[in-house]
Order: sequence, then structure tokens, then C-alpha cells
Amino acid sequence: MKLFKELSSYSKYLEEYPFHQDLGLNYKDYGDLDKKIIRETYLYPDPSNKIPFSEEMDDLIRLHHLIISRKVTTILEIGVGKSTVVFNHALEQNKLKYGEFVKKNLRRSNPFECHSIDNNEDWIEITKTTNPSLQNVTFHYCPCHVSTFNDRICTLYNNFPNICPDLIYLDAPDQFSPIGNVRGISTNHPDRLPMSADILTIEHFLLPGTLIVIDGRAANARFLKTNLQRNWDYHYYEEYDQHFFELKETPLGIFNKKQIKFCLGSEWL
Repeated sequence: MKLFKELSSYSKYLEEYPFHQDLGLNYKDYGDLDKKIIRETYLYPDPSNKIPFSEEMDDLIRLHHLIISRKVTTILEIGVGKSTVVFNHALEQNKLKYGEFVKKNLRRSNPFECHSIDNNEDWIEITKTTNPSLQNVTFHYCPCHVSTFNDRICTLYNNFPNICPDLIYLDAPDQFSPIGNVRGISTNHPDRLPMSADILTIEHFLLPGTLIVIDGRAANARFLKTNLQRNWDYHYYEEYDQHFFELKETPLGIFNKKQIKFCLGSEWL
């Protein structure tokens, strides 16, 4: 899985795609774009906190690059934030370049749309008001509950958007906000871990060529890897602390084949 072979310089990439301007960031004041930010040991997403974490520009540049290089049309983002702004910018670039082709040749009912879900209404509102020009983003408030998948305790959102994404970004929920418990067990403990199972419930709907990106959340990534049933190509980039799953299967039909050929190239097939 060679996802970043064309990403040789982060600073040059930002010069070509200056999405940092949408974040209100002067990247020259940011510091080393290649340096991974390491959070404090007990720095958790606090539901009462209204101040977002600082930017991790290396992560955001790679996310933007994936949308551009794979010609992504439809994104399911689980957890709103700075990535929402990046997805909006990248989809706009793809729309400008490929909008007419996609409209006339591919079966994509939600072209160049990012559907962002979160179980925290305050974070959705903060993201909206801080970035009022997110024209390619649809926000979904989705309460989240502790539940089970195949008798394994996990979390599941309600009111999931009914779309067919070609990229899924999993970065929520945090472990403290899901509601309820199963036999007294929940994720609401400092030593617990996020454990979203939503992707597992829609796996059979996903098209070959779909890419799942998980930012950190190693236990959750391993949970998905253990329970996913189709032919997923998995890779963990330790230097980025990111997990990637790509659905490597024979196309489901002529429209899926057209999409793969256009977005990923004939050599992918």
C-alpha cells in the first residue's frame, strides 16, 4: 500500500495547496512540518473543554494528499474538527478538476461531499461558526451509546448518514462521551479505550477501493481488523501513528470499475 509515495515535501505541498489559510495558520510560524506532536500522558478529550487541540500539520497534509491523489468524491468523517476544514478544501479542488467528468461518467450520488458526524453538538457548532464557508460539508449530530457487536462491547452512533463513501476517517468518539453501559462496562474510564464498531455494521455496503483512515486509536483499529470480513489490505504507519484499511476486491460492476479506474488507476485492478 503506497499511499504517500508522491508526498516528498510537506512545505512544497502546502505551497501548492494552501489549506492552512482556511485554518488561520501561518505555517512558517508553525515549526517543523515533519515533526510528530506527542500529547501529554493524561491529555484526554474532556467533554467540558471548548478549546480544540492544536494543529498536527503532518497529519492534516497527509489527509489532504489522500483526497487529492485518490480523487476522492465522498467522505464519511467520524469526529468533526480541523480535519473537516481540510476535507472541505481538498474536495473543492477535486470538484474543480473532475466535477464534470464525475457527473457524466460515474455513479456518485453525493459527489464532492463530506458528511461529518459527532455526538457533541457544541463541537459541531464550534466547527461551523469558526469555519462558516464549509460548502462541501454536511454535519450530522449523532448520539452515541455503549452497545455490542457480536457480543463484544463497543460504541455505536445513532442516525448514521446514508451515504456510500470512498474514504472513511475515524477519529471519534472519545471514550468518555458514549452513553450507558453493558453489564456495568463502558468506555468511560481513564484507562479504557475508544472502541467504535460503526464501520463493521456497514462493511457489506462499502465498494472495492474504499479507504479507511484511523488516527491513532490502536485498540480500535485492531478491533476492526479482527472483525472485518472482506478482503482488506491493512497497513500501520508507525511513524505517523495512523492505520489504513483498503478494500482490495474485484469491482462489483461496471460503475465501480469505472470509479476505480478513474480514481486509483488501471494498475489497481
